[in-house]
Amino acid sequence: MSDLRTELKRSIIEQLNLEDMEVGDIDNNEPLFGEGLGLDSIDALELIVLLEKDYGIKLNDPGQGKEIFASVNTMAEYIEGHRTK
Repeated sequence: MSDLRTELKRSIIEQLNLEDMEVGDIDNNEPLFGEGLGLDSIDALELIVLLEKDYGIKLNDPGQGKEIFASVNTMAEYIEGHRTK
């Protein structure tokens, strides 16, 4: 498991207050929304803030969120290609 993916899992747990979860509970390919972690639209806004705050990535098109936030792997790939921090 790469450091970025582990870091992302820690950030997601902390940012979304998923108190009963640990890094090992989240699979890199598990869907973050719906049947996966069950995140909702408010959580998506928190993830957008996380991208901007931690990696300097500002999403200009909110429609991108569905693809970017599909899983930890898709988030990590997007961050690796677009981070400014």
